[in-house]
This record gives sequence, C-alpha cells and structure tokens, in this order.
Amino acid sequence: MRFSLTLCLAVVLDAVLGDPQNFPHPVKFTGNVIALWHKLFFNGTNSFTRGLAVVIMTLMTAGLSVFLVLYASGCHLLVQVYLLYSAIAWRDLKDETEPVLLSLLKNDLKNARLFLSRIVGRDTDNLNEPGITRAVIETIAENSTDGIISVIFFAALGHAVNQSYGMAVSVWLFKAASTLDSMLGYESMGKFGTPSARLDDVLNFIPSRIGGIIIIFSGALTGGNIRESFRVFMSDRKKHKSPNSAHGESAFAGVLGVRLGGGAYYGGKFEARPYLNEKANDPEACDILRAWKLLDVSCSLSVLMAVVVFWAA
Repeated sequence: MRFSLTLCLAVVLDAVLGDPQNFPHPVKFTGNVIALWHKLFFNGTNSFTRGLAVVIMTLMTAGLSVFLVLYASGCHLLVQVYLLYSAIAWRDLKDETEPVLLSLLKNDLKNARLFLSRIVGRDTDNLNEPGITRAVIETIAENSTDGIISVIFFAALGHAVNQSYGMAVSVWLFKAASTLDSMLGYESMGKFGTPSARLDDVLNFIPSRIGGIIIIFSGALTGGNIRESFRVFMSDRKKHKSPNSAHGESAFAGVLGVRLGGGAYYGGKFEARPYLNEKANDPEACDILRAWKLLDVSCSLSVLMAVVVFWAA
C-alpha cells in the first residue's frame, strides 16, 4: 500500500510541477558530487581504475546521503514522495521538447536547432526538419526508459528489498549511475569513463527490454498495429552501439510508423548508424505530438503494472 501511494503521489506531483527552475534538486547535488570526485581522481590519464574509483565514491555518497535524509525524517512519506518525484522525468521530458515542436510548427528551424542543442549530444547546426524531428522523438523514446520506466523498476526493486529505505536509496543509486554516464561515459573520456558507461548499460539492461514491450502494448491501446510494432522492435532493437538505446527507439519507430536513427554529426565528426524501421517515412513535426501521447500511455501503464504487482504480492 505504501509503495503504491508513494509512486502515485510522486507521478502526480511530477505531472503538476515538473522540474521548477532554480529549485533545489538531487540531480544537481549528484552532479556536484561527481564533479568533486572527478577532480580528485582524474589526473589527465585515461585510467580505468581511477574511473572506477569515481563510480564507487559517487554511489557511496549518493546512497549514504539518501539514507541519512530518510533516517533524519523517520522515513516520512512526504520525504519519500519528494525523492521519487525528483527522480522522474516525465513532465520534464515534454517540457524540454516543447520549444522545439513550437519552433517547427512556426517553420523556425533556427530556433528549433537552438532548443534541440540543449537536450541532445549531436550537432544540430545543419539539421533539416526531418533530422530535428527524428532527434526529438529519439530523445523521448530513449528517456522514456532511462527517465521513467527504469526509475519505476528500481523503485519497485528497492521497496521489495527494504520497505523503509529501499525505494529511495535504490532509485538514487540508479540516478547517480545515470548521471555518471551522462557526465563521464562518453567516448572522449576513454578508459576513465568506461566504468560509468558500462554500469549504466548493466542497470538499464532489463528495464529497457521491459520498456520496449510496454511501449508496444501502449501503442496497441492507442490504436497502433501491434504486429507491425513488434516486428520492427524485434528486427531493429539491437541496431545501436549501446546495448539498450535501440529498444525504446525501435518500439517508438514501430508504433508511430516512422523512420528513426541514421547517422549524425557529433563534435564535427560523422557517426554512421543504421536506420530503425528503415522503409517507413521520415517523421513530421506532428509526430512529436503522437510521441508525447505514446509516452503518456506507456508511462501510465508502467505505473499501473507496478501498482498491480505490489497489490497482488
């Protein structure tokens, strides 16, 4: 009962508030912790051992910090709700992509590229409208797992282990690992960033696959072709250098009936990537609205499934 109440309150809070600007947020604290350990351990060489030390110290700091906050509050319900709410990126994902959509609807590619550059790692200066739209939908698809479904998964897993501390500690260990990957896991960090990247891959391995299936069934609930969506998912879910990213993206491509993926420029260098649902048409701006709807349904279904599992247990 407590898990279901905490999860539902956190989701409602996220839907209403999102992530207010200039408001204290645990992700900012986590980023500062990573920056501190990075400064202490990085000596200019691509050392796997030093990178692993940053991972270990960050996880220890994040886990202990959350535990102490919970302990000091007596594991108060509102504290648990806040810690879970601040880990969910449902509303924020739509808020971050909305300016891109509005710019596209005004045929303002300059501002669309500018707003897009704030949420993706690829170069955006020369993207055309289909390229911008693909990038937005891919961001929604990938983060529907990383920012929502994985969070719910680890909340449920943590609560199953310890009903007092498990949910929040498990979620913020995952969020710390995700932030490590975002800050240190890119290729230019070499061996130093490898532990951060591999940890994120391991933690998202199961949730990304569960998420792909949830997205497909969500598409069916909104009138999509479940057989075609599943076909695209099964054929294209491994077409990415990351072992997890293409699961959500291929599911979105199949449900929406659009072509995603393809090569892009990163730091001035072209990185070739295969298309997902290659024979479909490129997405249009209006498909971002359909992606939002699919995001809403798939995340709602994830919450419902988690609640049902704990009620049935």
